Amino acid sequence: MAKVVLVDDELTMVQMIGDLLRKEGHEVIPFSNLESALDGIAEHSPDLVITDLYLDKSGAKGLDVLRKARSLSPPPVVIVVTGFGTLDTAIEAMRSGAFDYLEKPFKVEDFRFTIRRALSFGEAVSETTFLRRELKKKYQFTRIIGTAEKMQAVFRMLERVADTESTILILGESGTGKELVAKALHQNSRRQHAPFIPINCSALPEALLESELFGHCRGAFTGAIADKKGLFQEADGGTIFLDEVGAMPPLLQSRLLRVLQEREIRRVGENTPIRVNVRVVAATNEPLENRIRDGGFREDLYYRLNVIPLHLPSLRERREDIPLLVAHFLRSKPLGRTGKPRRVSRQVMDVLNTYDWPGNVRELENAVERSATLCEGNVIRLRDLPPAILKAAGKDPAALDDSAEAELPTATESGPVGAPGADIAEAPRGGGVLPETVDDVKPLRIFSREQETAYMNRVIELAGGDKEQAAILLGVSLATLYRKLTEDEKAQ
Repeated sequence: MAKVVLVDDELTMVQMIGDLLRKEGHEVIPFSNLESALDGIAEHSPDLVITDLYLDKSGAKGLDVLRKARSLSPPPVVIVVTGFGTLDTAIEAMRSGAFDYLEKPFKVEDFRFTIRRALSFGEAVSETTFLRRELKKKYQFTRIIGTAEKMQAVFRMLERVADTESTILILGESGTGKELVAKALHQNSRRQHAPFIPINCSALPEALLESELFGHCRGAFTGAIADKKGLFQEADGGTIFLDEVGAMPPLLQSRLLRVLQEREIRRVGENTPIRVNVRVVAATNEPLENRIRDGGFREDLYYRLNVIPLHLPSLRERREDIPLLVAHFLRSKPLGRTGKPRRVSRQVMDVLNTYDWPGNVRELENAVERSATLCEGNVIRLRDLPPAILKAAGKDPAALDDSAEAELPTATESGPVGAPGADIAEAPRGGGVLPETVDDVKPLRIFSREQETAYMNRVIELAGGDKEQAAILLGVSLATLYRKLTEDEKAQ
């Protein structure tokens, strides 16, 4: 069922169209003059607006209704109806954003068909808008986890450069999240609705990479049986991400330099230039200065790419983020075999915090996934960690004693997944101590509230005071977190 605003100064038309719509199961909100219609559209936020083009003898036009409807967010679909149809009025209505144009008198079946098409179109637009919003949310800077000062510096730089046209060079070791940052740059720029095209320059041989980047014309080489667009053309209006750009062969480096200088490409086997409007974001896991000294990378291309360098710290440079990342990765995994979220023991967290992580965040994610898959209960223990990590920590897998971990107190059995300081090894701060005597006993509701309050405050502290990030880690909405904190303040 849809909410439909109907605008027509002929009461018989209002009644007839209203009856047709109600029989289809829709809610109808009728208006007979321009002023009330303009107010009503803003008030009711309809899914569909049907308006007569000429409303009364005063010259009021349905196009004003159309423009008002199109100004809403999200805008409803609009159908314009009139008994004085001309080609000019039809063109004007469509240019102003009308979905369709009907001339009186119209057939009932034609009207019903138009209504169904309009509502289907509106649903498709709403779904697309929602998906774009979710995609943008997925790659918001706040979704890149990190409270360490070096990551905060990265976030500050991202906010400054995302919506610019500058070329970005992302520097960082393998596994630090360079492509995730590149996607966040794209989704937070004015190019967000155009394509984001990633390509790994080290994964393809030179001949194939040239064709992939710039395209080719038919007959350019053996097997080129048809013209092909290159990725620069496919990314027109958007962003192209060149990962491991330091591995690009010298010939392609000169061609990339031309793209950056002239904003045009030439397909393989063709001399005609093609204009492209593409933002280039490049990434490398090795200092390009070393490649320049070795003669493997063009210095002039380096300066073209290195307009704004963005360095991503390794995981060992921001160890305070490890507990947050572990919690995030565990939350995305299926529940344990008992139907409860998985957690980690304090011994496991200690090992994870001290390991050097040569593979950075990617290696940590893989280690968490492996451990979550292999653990027999809800608690990930030392025996579940990868052998290489245990060896680096000086642990002998054959000598591990599960009972030593099992004997630790389990004060936060229902705590959120994987949260640091709230695993089976450590009671929460503030009110988490078990009573020694009868005089120490508190009502269960007070004890539970103190536990919850201490837990929330600790997670907020670990999130660097960022309540939005804390809410994500706790698995609640930001509004819920604020409500609980406010209730606790009032209770005190």
